Amino acid sequence: MKIGLVGLGRMGGNIARRLMQAGHQVVAWDRSDEAVQALAKDGAEAATGLDDMAGKLADPSLSSRAIWWVMLPAGGPTEDTIAQIAKLARDGDVIIDGGNSFYKDDIRRAKMLAEQGIHYVDVGTSGGVWGLERGYCMMIGGDKETVDHLDPIFDALAPGLGDIVRTPGRIADKVDERAEKGYIHAGPAGAGHFVKMIHNGIEYGLMQAYAEGFDILKSKNSDKLPEDERFDLNLTDIAEVWRRGSVISSWLLDLTAIALAKDEMLDQFSGHVADSGEGQWTIDAAMEEKVPANVLTASLFARYRSRVEHTYGDKVLSAMRFGFGGHTEIPQ
Repeated sequence: MKIGLVGLGRMGGNIARRLMQAGHQVVAWDRSDEAVQALAKDGAEAATGLDDMAGKLADPSLSSRAIWWVMLPAGGPTEDTIAQIAKLARDGDVIIDGGNSFYKDDIRRAKMLAEQGIHYVDVGTSGGVWGLERGYCMMIGGDKETVDHLDPIFDALAPGLGDIVRTPGRIADKVDERAEKGYIHAGPAGAGHFVKMIHNGIEYGLMQAYAEGFDILKSKNSDKLPEDERFDLNLTDIAEVWRRGSVISSWLLDLTAIALAKDEMLDQFSGHVADSGEGQWTIDAAMEEKVPANVLTASLFARYRSRVEHTYGDKVLSAMRFGFGGHTEIPQ
């Protein structure tokens, strides 16, 4: 398939590379000409703008549907770009938003674009800077016919079965077999980003649990404690041993162990922990549904607090965010 990919940042560029490795054609554009040229060296067809991309996607030898994939920050950049693409797209074209848009925006866009005969698909994409190597976990929203048409793209991007032990008890005719490969059709427009939003809300809670745990471990040597109750614990070794056979092992713990092995004090991290919106949206959804979300709410508020005063646990959070997403929070 031929895909026009707009936005070649931390994830967009590697999504394009993984697609090309699987034999798909990519037309690439980004505001950064340097990013475009770097991808062109890897085999992409460079575009000078959206108008140029439209011409390169309008190939009569291909399927009548041009595929536009947008990988930009949620909000204005994505909204404006999709509006511009809508003016260039033809009847039957597909616009994919693979960023972290708010799911209600997807519902609105899908209705608006459908009036023009344009299909809209939202893809909640997880994998961060490791996606080129590991593949991307994807939660997809849109109409079934369009999502099925795009399946070769999603299959190429997904991790595949790999060596993960298969879950006992899954009955083939009652589940989506693609889930074992690392992607699902979650439902209609908006469902993909809604599932990814909750995924990120859970991520906040998991990260906060690790951060607080390591903060308590580090503080066990505090002079506020009786001398015979102080332990000078090796956090690097603790993270490593928990990775092996423990019930709390995870990729987030792997990333924490990597960061601690480099510098147990985590001095390169500020502890000023940002949030990208999904945590707040998750809490908003919980409030709308009247579902208690004590842990997720507390983890979001902990990030707000980190911008006023920093703890060692906040540095652990920063280290994990840098590990999976390349998010840089420089010491102030």
